[in-house]
Order: sequence, then structure tokens, then C-alpha cells
Amino acid sequence: MKIFHVPCLDDNYSYLIIDESTGDAAVVDPVDPEKVIASAEEHQVKIKFVLTTHHHWDHAGGNEKIKQLVPGIKVYGGSLDKVKGCTDAVDNGDKLSLGQDVNICALHTPCHTKGHISYYVTGKVGETPAVFTGDTLFVAGCGKFFEGTAEQMHQSLCVTLAALPKPTQVYCGHEYTVKNLEFALTVEPNNEKIQQKLSWARQQRQANLPTIPSTLEEELETNPFMRVDKPEIQEKLGCKSPIDTLREIRNKKDQWKG
Repeated sequence: MKIFHVPCLDDNYSYLIIDESTGDAAVVDPVDPEKVIASAEEHQVKIKFVLTTHHHWDHAGGNEKIKQLVPGIKVYGGSLDKVKGCTDAVDNGDKLSLGQDVNICALHTPCHTKGHISYYVTGKVGETPAVFTGDTLFVAGCGKFFEGTAEQMHQSLCVTLAALPKPTQVYCGHEYTVKNLEFALTVEPNNEKIQQKLSWARQQRQANLPTIPSTLEEELETNPFMRVDKPEIQEKLGCKSPIDTLREIRNKKDQWKG
């Protein structure tokens, strides 16, 4: 299995997932279909279907166009999200396959939108799995609670996604990493892992390179929204539970002017 970034708009990422045995590909959130198709042509692969994480235009806005450009293409999206151009709705636990060796499992990760889906993708035995988290989990951050609650985001991040294998590569929907890590340092100023990753992320961006993928293990060490079970973080924020802590960190982030 191979994965390629396709930068779109100002700071969005679409992704090409390729089954190397067959040259079949899936594309995640192809907001700029021409760009995604050009990438598929460059890698000499055939796009078979679209995986939409959620209904917001900067993720689902290219679905109708890609259906015109690739006749017969399937477009998957969460059953509770009104995804533009969706041909096949998916629910938590639904499984899809790509080519010969790539398997995809839909995980319902609501809060940012009601029907947000993250896609957990595995390849051949021994290959590192990946998860495409849209705007639920960002590198060192999480999406705004537009259609849900702190309880739902806690379930999505700290239960559903945190249960995946630690080496899982995390591919999210936006390049927000530097700002997210700068904010994370306001929550945990002495966390050396955050300091190190911020310095690395700044270098990547100066070189115009992505800071994505992260890994689940790195997120558990550096992402304040996935560390809300830590007593020292709860205490610092004056909270008594992980869910209250998550709500408080999100409120602070929403007001932060970093």
C-alpha cells in the first residue's frame, strides 16, 4: 500500500491510497478533482472510489465533479452526514476493499459533524496501517465541535481512535500542525516531546514539506486533546474528569490568538 498527499486549497490535504498489486486507488476528500486525477495519472493508477470524511465543502465539494470526470466512480460518506455526491453511505464498522491487498474500515467519529467518518486502512501483512481522520483528529489538535459535544469528541479521540495500533499513521485533513503544537505548549509547557515536534514541524513547513503523517503514538504523547486523562493536565485546568478537561481545552483553543 502506498499513500500520497495531494495538497489542495490553502491548507487542505486530499490523499491517494494505492493498492500496488493492481494499481487500483482510492482518494480521500478530493476537493480539487483535477489535481487528484493528475496525481493518479502521474502514479499510473486507476481511481476506483472516493472516501469522504464529512460533508463540509472543503472535503466533499469536489465529489460531483469527480463523478463527471471518472464515470461510474463510487463515493462513500457517512450515513448521518449529508455528503454531496454520495453514492454509498457507510456506518461504523463497515468494511471496503481496494484492489487485492488493501482493506478499509469505516469508523464513526462524530462531533465536528454528526456523521464524520475516519477510515482505518490496512495493507499487506507487515505494512504499517493508516487512519484518515478528516477534521476529527489533527496533528496535535482536533476539529471544532460544530455538530457535537465534548462527550462525543472524547469518545471519537480517546476511545475509538486511541484503540488503534500505536504505529498507525495519522493522515488528517489540514496542515494546522505548527499552530496546534504552539497551543499544546500552553497546556504543557514542559512537555519535551511537544517542544521537539514543534521545532521539527517548523523546519518542515519552512522547506514547504508536510508535517503529516503523524502516528497514533506521537499523538498520545503530544496532543492535548488525547491527553485529557492525565491528572496533571486536569489539575492545571481545574477540571475533575477527562470530558470536562477536553471541553475546557477546546474552549481555550477557540479563544487562543496564537
